[in-house]
Amino acid sequence: MAKVVALVVAAGRGHRMAGAIPKQYRDLAGRPVLRHTLAALAADPVISAVRVVIHPDDRELYDRAAAGLGLLEPTHGGATRQDSVRLGLESLADLSPDLVLIHDGARPFVDPGTVGRVVAALATQPGAIPALPVVDTLKRGQDGLIGATVDRSGLWRAQTPQGFRFADILAAHRAQAGRELTDDAAVAEACGLSVALVEGSEDNVKITTNADLERAEARFQGIFETRMATGFDVHRFAPGTGLWLGGVLVPHDQTLEGHSDADVALHALTDSLLGTIGAGDIGHHFPPGDPRWKGASSDRFLAHAASLVEAKGGRIVHVDVTVICERPKVGPHRAAIRARIAEILGISQSRVSVKATTTEGLGFTGRREGIACQAAATVALPVG
Repeated sequence: MAKVVALVVAAGRGHRMAGAIPKQYRDLAGRPVLRHTLAALAADPVISAVRVVIHPDDRELYDRAAAGLGLLEPTHGGATRQDSVRLGLESLADLSPDLVLIHDGARPFVDPGTVGRVVAALATQPGAIPALPVVDTLKRGQDGLIGATVDRSGLWRAQTPQGFRFADILAAHRAQAGRELTDDAAVAEACGLSVALVEGSEDNVKITTNADLERAEARFQGIFETRMATGFDVHRFAPGTGLWLGGVLVPHDQTLEGHSDADVALHALTDSLLGTIGAGDIGHHFPPGDPRWKGASSDRFLAHAASLVEAKGGRIVHVDVTVICERPKVGPHRAAIRARIAEILGISQSRVSVKATTTEGLGFTGRREGIACQAAATVALPVG
């Protein structure tokens, strides 16, 4: 299977949009525009890794937008979009991807169908872009008057992600450095590479103006339904010192036994989020027999579940975690656990509840044989 990496271009300053914050970091339905874009790509099973090209001054904004998604370290862009793409491609060379998908950070509604069609076309062509046929009548203006009516037959509106065989597009960008070309397909064309047209999506709009942002906001304010699901997990104690609980390393005279880091709180919370979208359980996504997850940080599991919710247009409204144990005491670590869960999920701490209880000496937790945790997640999802 081909190794596909997404390169998201988010280094622009957005001069056509009023405001001090670049358009890709403006809020859309309570989250940065770029967050929606990255969550959709990170959740796509076709894509193995995502790297973002950012402006050097935007690191703090980027960190907020990308929190918990498990992306590659970002790289800095150049003076123009073309320079930024070339620098981004150069930064991917060590990963040796087979294919690269170059996407605008300000296109938050990219969908798996579009990605799949682009990747499929790359089996026979060195490049492929999603596009839509021009349906409106086109006029060429002259001094405020119509100069001519333009034949629209054969004309297409190009979108992203634009996909290429990695070695070909890297060589093309190197060869065309210094020229001002309108998109990556034009760079490929200038080097004689054929680029296929595949079906795009009317929803895959680029947010360029305030009006675009208002229309995108209206889409998110459509009809939503509230879903709630629960999760439960148990891990036994084992010899060792310290244990992971809610993404925080808690001092203790024992550890927890498990294939990953055995973070019982994050495991329960991951299952609850997966349950809200009917996406199975943590074992389905991260099988305990898979050596890739041996000792893995459970942050990755929770971030993956959150990205799946976001990819469906959902928003995490609230999460609630109850830790059940005699020891260690959770109270001293409650604030740190809340903060860490909020960071992984990219939500406010006010949307995270962490509680602890005991079983009054009853059962395996009462005998101090392990820790149990139950969690509940509430999300808002578009109807349909």
